[in-house]
Amino acid sequence: MTFKQLEALYWIAQLGGFAQAAHKLHTSQSAVSKRVHELEQLFDTPLFDRSQRTARLTEKGEEMFVLARQLLRQRDAAVEQFSKPGVIERRLRIGVTELTAMTWLPRLVALVQQHYPKVTLEPDVDGSLPLRDKLLADDLDLIIVPDAFADARLPAKAVGQVESAWMCQPGLLPAGPVRLHQLAHQRLLVQGQSSGTGRRYDAWMKELGAEPSDAIVVSNLIALIGLTISGLGVSYLPRHCLDPLIGAGLLAVLEVDPPLPPVPYVALYKGEHRSALVSSITMLAQSCCDFTRAFQAFPMVDGTERR
Repeated sequence: MTFKQLEALYWIAQLGGFAQAAHKLHTSQSAVSKRVHELEQLFDTPLFDRSQRTARLTEKGEEMFVLARQLLRQRDAAVEQFSKPGVIERRLRIGVTELTAMTWLPRLVALVQQHYPKVTLEPDVDGSLPLRDKLLADDLDLIIVPDAFADARLPAKAVGQVESAWMCQPGLLPAGPVRLHQLAHQRLLVQGQSSGTGRRYDAWMKELGAEPSDAIVVSNLIALIGLTISGLGVSYLPRHCLDPLIGAGLLAVLEVDPPLPPVPYVALYKGEHRSALVSSITMLAQSCCDFTRAFQAFPMVDGTERR
């Protein structure tokens, strides 16, 4: 049994077909079929149901798929442990929130390419809750999300924090300070339970007894910003990265008592799948995590930034 044979079976099952697996493995479809055939001959059992039009695993094929996933993961871990960073060749599936994608993700990608030139990053931008579920299902290797999930299966490493503020269209509310309980009677635009930030601020407001009387749930951050600019309601938004919109007079920051607490961000991974590469990528994330500016460039050696 070879790793090439196991890779063929694994990627056929993951991607749903022999042609897709061949493309992923940079080989021909006939080569992929040959590897699967060799594996079936070795154990004298069919691994795929040939009566189906799609590549569907048999019961024994499902068992082999689980084994292949474990062995391939162990192989990758061994390579990481004994190889120099520049020669580690694998893909890393990383999940991030929309706010990370629109601030410091470009810097992280550039750092990974610099330190691990043969590692292929596969980012997945989604809400915190869907990202957590994908991590638990082994569809992702690492996620960077607000610290809103206490789960013993998912060790957490702090990477940074976001400062938020209540904002609205200029002139929507009278100028001057406002109490949180008063603000709760306005129409609020909130992020909902699929968002780690939404979960934290919802729990925070409930602790203070400030229940929104009119709330609209918006799951997309860009849409949330746009609806706030339109004057539809008041929302909590990342404070510093929206300074250009505040300076242009499109958004106004409200003085609310008590102010919003910062939201900590953490890197999460499955405890049994920890690897040297995941630990290194987490450290790179800690070094470049910065939510104060949108679409950050990667700093060059001379101190300028690559646009």
